[in-house]
Amino acid sequence: MIWLIEIAVVLLLLGGGWTMLTHKKQSSQREALTMRRVDAYIETIRRERRSPDLAAMSDSELRDLLHSGARNLKVAEQRKGWIVLGCGAASVIAAAVAGGQDGWITFGIVAAIGAIVTYGTNEFLSRRMRAPLEKRGIDIDRLMVE
Repeated sequence: MIWLIEIAVVLLLLGGGWTMLTHKKQSSQREALTMRRVDAYIETIRRERRSPDLAAMSDSELRDLLHSGARNLKVAEQRKGWIVLGCGAASVIAAAVAGGQDGWITFGIVAAIGAIVTYGTNEFLSRRMRAPLEKRGIDIDRLMVE
């Protein structure tokens, strides 16, 4: 039985090493795509002239603003993912503990409350991460890199 644990640890180490080796390549590709989107969005801002504040900026100012906004959005998205994952895990653990003491109905109630709280947290963090860019009149979907 111990050999299964050893195999699992070796596979985890290999997977982690592979991820670390390929992460830099993916990051550079993602960064290049972000810069192409920023440049395309600058052209759109110049062409449409919807926001006078954005249209009045120079290309370098606009590029810095959009690039830093895209990076901040990516960081906030990662942070949101970890927070929502933690809320979900805490909900499952709390439901399991409550269900172990009082039965299935309590498990279901605690799991439902945890799901509602997790959903609310996700929505709140999504709106909060978009607010600074929307306040400036920036279309966030143009900067998102999947």
